[in-house]
Amino acid sequence: MIKPHGSDQLNPLYVMDGARRAALQKEAESLPSILGSSAAAANAVMMGGGYFNPLTGYMKKADALSVAEKMTTTAGLFFPVPILCMVEDASAVKDAKRIALKDPNVEGNPAIAIIDVEEIAEYTDDEMKMMTEQIFRTLDENHPGVQAFNSVGKVGIAGSIQVLNYSYFETDFPETFRTAYQIREEMAKLGWEKVVAFQTRNPMHRAHEELCRMAYEQLNADGILIHMLLGKLKKGDIPADVRDASIRKMVELYFEPNTVMITGYGFDMLYAGPREAVLHAVFRQNTGCTHLIVGRDHAGVGDYYGGFDAQTIFHEEVPEGALLIKIFEADHTAYSKKLNKVVMMRDHPDHTKEDYVFLSGTKVREMLSRGESLPVEFSRPEVAKILMDYYMSLNN
Repeated sequence: MIKPHGSDQLNPLYVMDGARRAALQKEAESLPSILGSSAAAANAVMMGGGYFNPLTGYMKKADALSVAEKMTTTAGLFFPVPILCMVEDASAVKDAKRIALKDPNVEGNPAIAIIDVEEIAEYTDDEMKMMTEQIFRTLDENHPGVQAFNSVGKVGIAGSIQVLNYSYFETDFPETFRTAYQIREEMAKLGWEKVVAFQTRNPMHRAHEELCRMAYEQLNADGILIHMLLGKLKKGDIPADVRDASIRKMVELYFEPNTVMITGYGFDMLYAGPREAVLHAVFRQNTGCTHLIVGRDHAGVGDYYGGFDAQTIFHEEVPEGALLIKIFEADHTAYSKKLNKVVMMRDHPDHTKEDYVFLSGTKVREMLSRGESLPVEFSRPEVAKILMDYYMSLNN
């Protein structure tokens, strides 16, 4: 395993001591409080679990602007996106030095964290525009990440935090949600040193399965971390519980025992393409993984990013030595009818488009919602059955 980003030891911000956490929860009831956005709550969850090491809280305005513009804080720490707590109106806590951040995603809005306030700052329209353009490479409000980023307010509350719980992730996904420090502990128990991570917000079809296997074999790795996003997605994406069930079935039936760890993390998808790919690398380094698979249109949406922009950013914009984790660069993978197996397309220049089995996401959804089986070359039958049951339930 490799060292965390920016420090020798992981520094999760979740308060692990039960008595101290209970005391802080009681204190939170009497503190000035503010209802956070889903994004702010997810950032707290990620800092709580150690995924955003070495951050100690929400970024000040100067750091956020610096990170957006050049991926470093004012002190020189490499970080790919600003980690913020943005609100529309902070007047209820404007003079407070210590506040409770309430969780919008849990009934009753319990405090998810206590913030020691270091700054409350309003961002200008030009500053919001600059951050949006740098993070997402577009200002188009139809981009789901752009829309979400600009819908939560322009006032940033900055300061160190103590995290009191993991929102709904621990209760809704007890078998899957894991913190960075829990993943490190599990890898240590398994004796895994070289580990390749696979990021997913979708179910895994044959091409994804084979991509993990290719990376595992080519790198001579000890294990694969399948790490799925459990937070908020755009409309039309498949819910986390359905993805989880389909991935578990695939691993159970088609991977060697004790070679794959299935876990998830509590974060809302940014759809920020290249910048989000770098963020994915940061928090996979914090789990101890040595490699991250970055494929075609990693963390992208629509046509906002070039097919391999998420790979080139590591060569062109990430400074040498800024990260210890290595990138396993994957090409588009598909089932070859010529070779009767899934291949990386760049390795087979003799193939034409007709030599591959391709299905668009729209076509897959249409087939499943009609109760039609997917081609076995595209999806394992047992995985397709879980997805078909889900889509059929939407029609009833």
